Amino acid sequence: MDIVYIRDLRIETTIGIFAWEQQIRQQVRLDLEMGTDIRKGAKSDDITDVLDYKSVAKRVIDLVENNELTLVEALAERIASTVMEEFGVPWLRLTLGKPGAVRGSREVGVTIERGERA
Repeated sequence: MDIVYIRDLRIETTIGIFAWEQQIRQQVRLDLEMGTDIRKGAKSDDITDVLDYKSVAKRVIDLVENNELTLVEALAERIASTVMEEFGVPWLRLTLGKPGAVRGSREVGVTIERGERA
C-alpha cells in the first residue's frame, strides 16, 4: 500500500464545548495519510488514475469550515468517514489538532486510524 498525505492543513471553524467557542472561529490543524495504490497513475502520468489530494483537501476544507459539531473527536470521525466513502480510501490515519486549546501546550487533539492497511 502506498500513502498519499496532506500535512499541516489549517482551517478556520467553529468548534468547542463552551458557549463562547460556538460564537467564534478557531483554527484546527490536520494531517491526513491515505492508503492507495499509485502504480497505475505512476505509469500513465494521469491525474484520473491517482487519488487526487487537491480534491480531498477541498472536500475536507468545506466539511470543516461548515462544521456544526462541538468535539474534535466527532469532527475527526466525520472527516475520516467522508474521505473513505467519497474517495474510496481503504485506510487512513488522521490527526486533528486544536492549537492553543490548553494553556502551556502548542496543540491538543486526536489521532485516529480507520480501515484496513494492506
